[in-house]
Amino acid sequence: MKKLSVDVWSDVMCPWCAVGWTQFSKAMREVEDEIEVTARFMPFELNPDLPPEGKDQQKHLSEVYRRSAEEVAAMRAQLHAAADRAGFPMAWDGEGEEPAAMMWNTFDAHKLLRWALAEAGPEAQARLKVALLEAHFQQRRNVSDREVLLELAEAQGFDRARAAAALDDEALAIAVRSEERRGRQVGINSVPSFVVDGKYLIQGARDPAEYASMLRQIAGQVQNA
Repeated sequence: MKKLSVDVWSDVMCPWCAVGWTQFSKAMREVEDEIEVTARFMPFELNPDLPPEGKDQQKHLSEVYRRSAEEVAAMRAQLHAAADRAGFPMAWDGEGEEPAAMMWNTFDAHKLLRWALAEAGPEAQARLKVALLEAHFQQRRNVSDREVLLELAEAQGFDRARAAAALDDEALAIAVRSEERRGRQVGINSVPSFVVDGKYLIQGARDPAEYASMLRQIAGQVQNA
């Protein structure tokens, strides 16, 4: 069977990363009888300078895109429709009054994901990534908060004490910063970006059939190389 490795550059704050990974996962299942695809998540921070207290999403989007509140609402509606079609609904899934959508610093989440990969491999890392995305987009949880991160890791079968040690590990922080720099050096400037076998770049959230077609095409090129 043909084998492909994929580095998935994405951020927990990135809605199109959630959509893209949901679609890419479907493509992986579509080609699983032909191609063994191993995907691992790489760190990319859309907003590395966000303060610990976070920032209101509405305000952030208005400032970044210079849009009115009405225009931001239309953008979000379009995104939510795309997410629904992909199978990753972003509507708040909680009880009581809906909290404000927030933006959070994701560096510790990236540390935890890198540790999860080393600790238990790519499939376990992917489960934790999805849990982080769901916590942020569907549950409006603060994914920069240490206790939230540890709770999510524990729920995915990771040892809580070891996860806590990872969050305190300065060497791990240095490694994540190094990977972020490497991403910028190789031209990763938007997410999601899928780098297949270290040299084939697929950017953006696409339909599963399109991802699957690209994986088959790359697998054929790799085989013939």
